[in-house]
Amino acid sequence: MCDTFIALQPATEDGSIIFGKNSDREANEAQSLEYHPPKSYTSNSKVKCTYIDTPQVERTNGIIISRPFWMWGAEMGVNEKGVVIGNEAVFTKIKVSKNNVLTGMDLLRLGLERADSAKNAKQIIIDLLKQYGQGGVCGFVDKSMFYHNSFIIADKLEAYILETAGEFWVTKKVDKYYAISNGLTIGSDYDEIHPNAESFARKKGWVKGDFHFAKAFSDFLYTTFSACKIRQNRAIKILENKYKGINVRSAISHLRDHNSNDFNPANALLGKTICAHAGNSITRNASQTTGSMIVHLTKNKPTIWITATSAPCISMFKPVWFEDGVIPNLGEDLGAFYNKNSFWWKHELLHRQILKDYNNRKNSLIFDFKNAEKEILDLVLHTNKKGFSISEKAFERHKQIIEENLPKISTLKVKNKPNIYYSNYFKKLNKKVKIPI
Repeated sequence: MCDTFIALQPATEDGSIIFGKNSDREANEAQSLEYHPPKSYTSNSKVKCTYIDTPQVERTNGIIISRPFWMWGAEMGVNEKGVVIGNEAVFTKIKVSKNNVLTGMDLLRLGLERADSAKNAKQIIIDLLKQYGQGGVCGFVDKSMFYHNSFIIADKLEAYILETAGEFWVTKKVDKYYAISNGLTIGSDYDEIHPNAESFARKKGWVKGDFHFAKAFSDFLYTTFSACKIRQNRAIKILENKYKGINVRSAISHLRDHNSNDFNPANALLGKTICAHAGNSITRNASQTTGSMIVHLTKNKPTIWITATSAPCISMFKPVWFEDGVIPNLGEDLGAFYNKNSFWWKHELLHRQILKDYNNRKNSLIFDFKNAEKEILDLVLHTNKKGFSISEKAFERHKQIIEENLPKISTLKVKNKPNIYYSNYFKKLNKKVKIPI
């Protein structure tokens, strides 16, 4: 499950466009932050996507992406032209194709590699959807995880919502702000639609009265248990409350939101919060925020604020730019098991220790992250400093906080022990990836 939002010029403090996404995946599914430079290809070249090969274009854009370590496609990203895309799983009445198709994450990455504008990216994804279809196994451990996709696509001038159900699609241009959360949202107020979408839905008996894309194609059961409407309503409320004042700091708060001052990840049945926490193997298994991204689209080159970790509520947003080294050294490549030499897993070890007594242990280090993050935010936003050295400083400070706090937190007395079902769930997860808890 995921949550993605976009705020356009009328809604932001500085007249920019601000994109944000929490990528929610299986808790043990490490997510890789990567830069891929622009590249030229010879004719007849192929690109190997997650499950199928497709013809490559002559030249691809440089891209910064965050992707689950095992798949080719990406959960979210931005290219050197300033095009940003985030996708969401959506559950529809159309049977999902399981083989010989592109995943939604493949569509996203291909759009970033090939597009020079949001409008262009939207059309590229629609064309690829028509040619190759969408679906495939989208879970790492859970091989029954199949879904269709919705997308927020933006550049420094405009943004679009693209929602799909099998081969069918609908689009809407964003006016002020928008949020999507694992459910179809576009009804009859669309701008463009697949030419056969309405006739297909009517033949199936899915339309009573006026045509409404989301009502016609949404699967009730999966959409309900994803708690998407609760999360989307919460996101819209946050955006409304900050209207004309949305900025990078409010975007960070948005992605950390639990809609509660006494939130405890051990207690909820459904994944109702924007900052998502896995909690059981049925309703909250693919509900851990494993990566978070904010893209600040101004007239200049975009600034990308990234956690490169799970759990934004106990992490730190750090800036990167399309210049110099782009992304600081994050250690060894990610895989299916804990790796002490990987930045993502280093933070995850700290995260798993905090989960033993979430509120008490979180409070023992959260000020360190907030103070370090504020220092970097002030440097970038107030003094307009940019560059690879700032990115390196931010990532090094994050690593330092982990190293300083992990020994202390792991020995703290547990004051409020989680319930046995939650504890056993994480004991199993920890054992699977050999994380030394």
